[in-house]
Amino acid sequence: MTKSLTKWFRAFHRWIAVPTALLIPAAVLIKLLGSPELVAAWERLDKVPSLLMLVMAISGTYLFLLPYIAKAQRKKRAPAALQTDKGR
Repeated sequence: MTKSLTKWFRAFHRWIAVPTALLIPAAVLIKLLGSPELVAAWERLDKVPSLLMLVMAISGTYLFLLPYIAKAQRKKRAPAALQTDKGR
């Protein structure tokens, strides 16, 4: 992938991490200590932390595998570069 897309992906991952880190403890506290009305209101928004965690897992997996993907692409290009040098 291009470097600009990778930079965008890293920034996106960081910005998603902030609300995820805030919402998950808030969800636990609401469920444990919240009033019944607050818990009932939270039940409608209960899927948001789960969705954010899914996005974090997908983007984190991509960012984790990115160095290995780049290394494999470099190895793939190296033999082609050697063949063009031999032809000169």
